[in-house]
Amino acid sequence: PPEEVEDASEPTKRDRSHLESTLKLNEDKPADDFSGVLQRLRKIYHSSIKPLEQSYRYNELRQHEITDGEITSKPMVLFLGPWSVGKSSMINYLLGLDDTPYQLYTGAEPTTSEFTVIMHGPKLKTIEGIVMAADSARSFSPLEKFGQNFLEKLIGIEVPHKLLERVTFVDTPGIIENRKQQERGYPFNDVCQWFIDRADLIFVVFDPTKLDVGLELEMLFRQLKGRESQIRIILNKADSLATQELMRVYGALFWSLAPLINVTEPPRVYVSSFWPHEYHPDTHKDLFLKEEISLLEDLNQVIENRMENKIAFIRQHAIRVRIHALLVDRYLQTYKDKMTFFSDGELVFRDIVEDPDKFFIFKSILAKTNVSKFDLPNREAYKDFFGINPITSFKLLSQQCSYMGGCFLEKIEKAITRELPDLLGSIGLGKKPNVLSCDITGCGENPKNRYKKP
Repeated sequence: PPEEVEDASEPTKRDRSHLESTLKLNEDKPADDFSGVLQRLRKIYHSSIKPLEQSYRYNELRQHEITDGEITSKPMVLFLGPWSVGKSSMINYLLGLDDTPYQLYTGAEPTTSEFTVIMHGPKLKTIEGIVMAADSARSFSPLEKFGQNFLEKLIGIEVPHKLLERVTFVDTPGIIENRKQQERGYPFNDVCQWFIDRADLIFVVFDPTKLDVGLELEMLFRQLKGRESQIRIILNKADSLATQELMRVYGALFWSLAPLINVTEPPRVYVSSFWPHEYHPDTHKDLFLKEEISLLEDLNQVIENRMENKIAFIRQHAIRVRIHALLVDRYLQTYKDKMTFFSDGELVFRDIVEDPDKFFIFKSILAKTNVSKFDLPNREAYKDFFGINPITSFKLLSQQCSYMGGCFLEKIEKAITRELPDLLGSIGLGKKPNVLSCDITGCGENPKNRYKKP
């Protein structure tokens, strides 16, 4: 037919309908309204977890403060990998940005030198990193600690796209060109780590035609330790190789990743070509399309579980804060027991910090409470911690109670054992989030009369 002739110079585009249907982009139903749950989550955090966190300066132990922006932020999908493997093209493809003024630059040379955050906004616009970090309502304000040089390499793009109402994408500079970290002028690995720690899904993208697992990549996989369940490996541009060659590369990729990923369940590897053009003829089109749909389903799963993940994340944080408080309390109690009128406080305390086991500090915590020994922080960390925070600046847990507010420890325990699990249950059972019985969580609204027919 004659139409095809005109088209010959321009590669044909694939049908996008599977994208729309898998990610449910056409459904007009409003996205689940979790604002009530989020409000409750913030309330539990501020009233039951944060007081203990501040009172025992947990942030100085773990360097992880939870901001309101982080509690309310959308799930984040992080794209990592060497340069020119198609990370930016993949984002353009998922959001349909190709041939629009806002497509991310793509090309054979390293093109992305910034960390680019692609988020939802009413109209297309670009936001400077310095502005993003200054806005405390966004979850990016903690990035200020990496310095001005880094903020110049951070950029935000707002796009009015249905998918971005539910998720935020982050495109990162390719790994390979950072042979010399000093040249970047900011701590590249630390910044990557910050994003890795907060990402709900991490796509590590490879190009099968230049598979080079070098030092940088090993470094990266070391940073991904413990995040295996969030990692998805993508063998992109799969239609640029013949099948036999592709199988060989697939094997080689696993071979190079094996020493880096020693977990029982290796990460899922997706083999496809994530871009808008038709697959090359004579390649496994059906397989590539199936793989792409699986990846989209994966992404959808993260969006649908975002509330559960967030509550679980806050609860995990609360457990750590509680253990930290119990430990500081125990150190303080031991110190008070050992002190006599004539002792030199510094020497007495140095003895305790140097050898906490002599005083059964860690053992007593395990004996007394439902604490897993795997959750106990490292002893050395407490040497540093008390080096900065003198023991005398803390109060015992038993003294952290007020007539009106109750005791800090009881409140955090109630949050861990009752309030957060109840909040989780309220969404898990497909009930509408706003009918959570307020008499349990005391959500500050008028209690509903349960005996009145609605």
